Amino acid sequence: GISAYIEALKMNLEGVPSGTIVTRIQPSRANCLAEESCILWKDGKVVQDMCLRLRSVECGEVEIQLQWIDLPGSKGL
Repeated sequence: GISAYIEALKMNLEGVPSGTIVTRIQPSRANCLAEESCILWKDGKVVQDMCLRLRSVECGEVEIQLQWIDLPGSKGL
């Protein structure tokens, strides 16, 4: 999940068409994914949509989207 996203952030994706799938992550016992997760290059940003299955509860899933935002004064990656 997150490590694949960080690796995608480090790639030089300038010039890649918006909507290009950079990486696909399959659900496994090692992650909480309820379904395949894609990391996309979209509108000049690396974006990842995830549907996560909650653990230690009776049932439930949560959908999230990751985007990296550089804040003034931050050290970045």
